[in-house]
Amino acid sequence: MTTAQTPPVPGSGPLSGVRVVELAGIGPGPFAAMLLADLGADVVRVDRPGGAGLGLDPARDLTNRNKRSVVVDLKAPDGPARVLDLAERADILLEAYRPGVAERLGVGPADCHARNPRLVYGRMTGWGQDGPLAHRAGHDVAYIALTGTLGMIGRPDEPPAVPANLLGDYAGGSLYLAVGVLAALHHARATGTGQVVDAAIVDGTAHLSTMIHAMLAAGGWQDRRAANLLDGGCPYYGTYETADGQYMAVGALEEKFYAEFLRLLGLTGLDAARTDLSRWGELRERIAAAFKSRTRAEWTAVFTDSDACVAPVLGLREAPHHPHLAARSTFTDHDGVTQPAPAPRFSATPTAVRTGPAMPGADTAAVARDWRLPTRPADGPRTDGPRGPRTNDAPTDGG
Repeated sequence: MTTAQTPPVPGSGPLSGVRVVELAGIGPGPFAAMLLADLGADVVRVDRPGGAGLGLDPARDLTNRNKRSVVVDLKAPDGPARVLDLAERADILLEAYRPGVAERLGVGPADCHARNPRLVYGRMTGWGQDGPLAHRAGHDVAYIALTGTLGMIGRPDEPPAVPANLLGDYAGGSLYLAVGVLAALHHARATGTGQVVDAAIVDGTAHLSTMIHAMLAAGGWQDRRAANLLDGGCPYYGTYETADGQYMAVGALEEKFYAEFLRLLGLTGLDAARTDLSRWGELRERIAAAFKSRTRAEWTAVFTDSDACVAPVLGLREAPHHPHLAARSTFTDHDGVTQPAPAPRFSATPTAVRTGPAMPGADTAAVARDWRLPTRPADGPRTDGPRGPRTNDAPTDGG
């Protein structure tokens, strides 16, 4: 477990030596950059004067862990040139502006590729770089609404349930941006040619529903909420309230798991109800009544050592203390803050939370030294000529 006393591990992880420039934003862009930083990349976040606008204490913004920060005013005369100096030395650049904004600021793909043809330029938006809605504002809930995924979630007699902003921003956005820029980096290293990665939340979220579309085409999925095997329509795949107002999650899909589930729940005469849709109402009522007879802790003890595929529904503060997650160190503590540990895991290049959130501008001098940035007076040209040889040396101060 990483603690505040553990020294930084510079360059640890499979992306050690990879340099990333992140133009500060909010939401899925910073999370994608955090993922690359967790995997060992040297991520330099270019913060804007005054912060990103969410009002979150920078010392608590965990999506900025394992990064370093410089502050650049892109609207200042020397602002674009300072970013281009970084882009010239980077492998990947990430930005999350509306289409055309980076170009107007002088740090768009053409500007960056003129200085560094090998650069992978990653663009994170909700609607994408083109299309009728490309220039419109939006947030996670609207993006997932148009893809059909939001409409799948919730009870049939209630409005669709909003899954925080995990499905769109982070699953459909951040993870697809990270996969995209790493794939493009592989191409750039093989060919010497960079490219632009257009990661749109609507595209990624739609892509996540590929299996559902396959089932829909095959007649195995109904296009309505809580009417299918995996959306809460099935009585042995869902959640049930316990005697103390908590919940248990049930996923006893396969026949042998279902039989184990009924046995431990104390229900009989329901074997045939598993595949008899006309009895699903009865099955749901009996399962619900059984769960209401004991507390969550009691049911957890009943199902702990079984293959019935039943688990307690835990809160955010409870999850790190679950015995399995604790044994795997799924969560870690750093600077007194409990947080998810980097994922996935690597046998030869282990990852770690090396440093806490990067404070805006705190690493300006170290980045200038490690990346061999030229000196640029506020109203003058660079003073040291072109950059020196590219190195893969890890930063000396973590960050």
